[in-house]
Amino acid sequence: MRLALDQASDALRSADVPVGAVVLDPDGVPLGSGRNVREAEADPTGHAEVVALRAAARARGEWRLDGCTLVVTLEPCTMCAGAAVLARVARVVFGAYDERAGAVGSLWDVVRDRRLNHRPEVVAGVLAAESTALLDAFFRDQRLTPGSG
Repeated sequence: MRLALDQASDALRSADVPVGAVVLDPDGVPLGSGRNVREAEADPTGHAEVVALRAAARARGEWRLDGCTLVVTLEPCTMCAGAAVLARVARVVFGAYDERAGAVGSLWDVVRDRRLNHRPEVVAGVLAAESTALLDAFFRDQRLTPGSG
């Protein structure tokens, strides 16, 4: 989770929400990492999880990430939870819950839907306070910045 928090901190230098993700192989070795790049790259799919999953798949040379763990600072949305299921990750670990858009237990529970052919294990709340602090600081700064919304 510390690696994912480092990625999230890097996002603070841009206009992107500070979310970071890392994919670990079955031995815990990082295969890919990412941060939100929606604003930086004008990419609606530029979520940290998608960026990290793509990097891990490239590193592994295949789209199936069997045995891997996706670690992310914020509970994945429906798109990212679906990507984790489709990538066949063994585990999703996240920090802060996302009551507004979370799809790993908060608003929806995509990854544990019994109708799907793959259901990763979920570990929630890991370093949640640190993850939440980054998000709170970002949104506080957004409210204080003139013309930010």
